[in-house]
Amino acid sequence: MAADWTKDPDAVLDWRWDWTDWLADGETITASTMTVSAGLVLTRDFYSPTSAAAWLSGGTPGTPYLVANRIVTSVGHTDERSVTIRVTNR
Repeated sequence: MAADWTKDPDAVLDWRWDWTDWLADGETITASTMTVSAGLVLTRDFYSPTSAAAWLSGGTPGTPYLVANRIVTSVGHTDERSVTIRVTNR
C-alpha cells in the first residue's frame, strides 16, 4: 500500500488501512500499531478484524509526513504498510 494522501492542516480526519485483500479467509487483525512522523499528531487509533484507522491532525503545509500501520494477525502474520500524508491548505 504505497500511497500519498492529502490533508488540510486544520482537518482532524480518520485515515483507514483496509487489509481485507491481504488477509486469508478467517484471518483477522489482533493488534495494530501506528507510527507517525514528528509534526503530525496521532489523535486516536483503532482497528477492526479487517482494517485499522488513525485520526490525524496538524502538520505544516508543504511538508510530507510518513504514517505506518503495523499489524499482527490471528495466525501470527505481521506486516506493515506506509503512506505519505502531504499537508496542503485546501
